[in-house]
Amino acid sequence: MPGVKLYDHLLEKLVSYRRELHQYPELSMQEYETTKRIRKWLKENDITILDYPLNVGVIAEITGDLPGPTIALRADIDALPIKEDTGLPFASKNEGVMHACGHDFHTSSMIGAAILLQEKRAELKGNIRIIFQPAEEIAKGAIVIEESGALDGVEAIFGMHNKPDLPVGTIGVKGGPLMASVDRFEIDVIGVGGHAGIPNNSVDPIVVASQIVTGLQTIVSRNLSSFHNAVISVTRLQAGNTWNVIPEKAELEGTVRTFQNEARELIPQLMKRTAEGIAAGLGASIDFRWDSYLPVVNNDTKFTKVVSETADKLGYTVVEAEQSPGGEDFAFYQTKIPGYFVWMGVGGTKEWHHPAFNLKEEALHIAAHYFANLASNVLEDWK
Repeated sequence: MPGVKLYDHLLEKLVSYRRELHQYPELSMQEYETTKRIRKWLKENDITILDYPLNVGVIAEITGDLPGPTIALRADIDALPIKEDTGLPFASKNEGVMHACGHDFHTSSMIGAAILLQEKRAELKGNIRIIFQPAEEIAKGAIVIEESGALDGVEAIFGMHNKPDLPVGTIGVKGGPLMASVDRFEIDVIGVGGHAGIPNNSVDPIVVASQIVTGLQTIVSRNLSSFHNAVISVTRLQAGNTWNVIPEKAELEGTVRTFQNEARELIPQLMKRTAEGIAAGLGASIDFRWDSYLPVVNNDTKFTKVVSETADKLGYTVVEAEQSPGGEDFAFYQTKIPGYFVWMGVGGTKEWHHPAFNLKEEALHIAAHYFANLASNVLEDWK
């Protein structure tokens, strides 16, 4: 790897990239200027850009001089519809849009990894494809990348998410499930509308819906194994439009988070059965709809050793990664090829998606250095 002088120069470069991205954030599938910037910076550093049918997003590749497999590093590039409240001199200039999840950090770090890998390509035993992926926040980008053919020939993939509660220089590592599957449900409760003063001539869907909400909370506590991690949250109950009329319908909506596939498969069956039973007992009916949104981020344990040892050899601190009930579309890649996702400590000010979210920029070169070394080590140890 380059010496300290170049390392300091690299940090300066990555900070400038990150701040420019932060000033001009773009929403999912609208990352046109972001894509242009990434392409420009890659070209300035003599990094090969591959031609795939993508309107947004960039695929680059470092071709090693020695034979070996192709692996991938991934960074997400989109921002969120949040009004920034950081007071930074490089705060967002796109009103109501903000890099409140640190994807500007991810993108800049992976450009740094590409620069470092380009410097040592003569030693690389294979190739590293670097994926700058759009639309992570709406869980569409990984599918777009796969459909473009950019995963073809790739045998493993690695990625990260910044972690504000971990100090700079700390990397969270955990084999197996790391981030939860994310699913969405909707339940329409159909009753019989009528006069609020004469409820006996109606079937009140609000009463039925309320009991369904309560009933759904028993699924995790009484129907799942105590070894399963799951949560069912009803986040919307909507019905009626005035004070003296019992409506015909009530609508429920919410999310389910799980870490085990068997729990994910079982829960919608139990939810439908519970809702139907409560509704039938009270003279109503339901329409149950389930949207499978994101699978579990499930780290392949065969890479845990190299992921941890890479950090150790660089002098970074390795900690057991805390599982998160948040979702990540990196999980889609892991349903196709082996993959590993880590937490990168950034000593942040606020949690993800907060309007005052910020991080310590010295973590940029740590992440770049880590992923460049990780990619090299994975290729070196490939069997």
